[in-house]
Amino acid sequence: MTRAPTRALRSVLTAVLGATLAAGALAGCDKGPARSEATAAKTAEPAATAAPATPASPATPIEVPAGGATIDPAVAKPPGTPYGAGVKLVDATSISAILATPEPFAGKTVRVEGMIADVCPKRGCWMELAGDVAGDKLRFKVEDGAMVFPMDAKGKYAVAEGVVAITELTLEQTREYAEHQAKEYGKPYDPASITKPSRIVRLDGVGALIRDQK
Repeated sequence: MTRAPTRALRSVLTAVLGATLAAGALAGCDKGPARSEATAAKTAEPAATAAPATPASPATPIEVPAGGATIDPAVAKPPGTPYGAGVKLVDATSISAILATPEPFAGKTVRVEGMIADVCPKRGCWMELAGDVAGDKLRFKVEDGAMVFPMDAKGKYAVAEGVVAITELTLEQTREYAEHQAKEYGKPYDPASITKPSRIVRLDGVGALIRDQK
């Protein structure tokens, strides 16, 4: 009577022990991959960090004329001290050509170049540019205060832009003009020396550049 219960108890213990071992084995398989992933995460080399790109230096702005052609930066801003609106025209007109036959140029904006032969001694409101023919001079005139040309500009080189103006003077107006010029330079004036009407051809100034040499 005592052996029967003992065998039954052994059977129960054997079944429980087998279930426990099976559960432990399953649990060990479930944790295996997780442990491997954690280890891989810890041992993996960190990804290399890319160096930030260096921003490109801003390009020097270059003026582009109508038509799309590029102007060399060295040519875009001609050397010299600017006056007024500066000079925009590219092609120069001969001063002597304007003085020889001014009518075709009347009212037109032109660019001229030449040595500065004289400057207004009072207010610096005009300068005279020498032409390519000996004795030719074209006056570049502005309103008082609009531009002031220094006296030491005489002998320097000027590039000027303005509108060609022709003024016909009567005999009386010619004498008055001559008197005004004489007073500016402090020279004596004799009305009797003026015997006929005159014409004034000048450039009503828009802008100019003055530099030491051509």
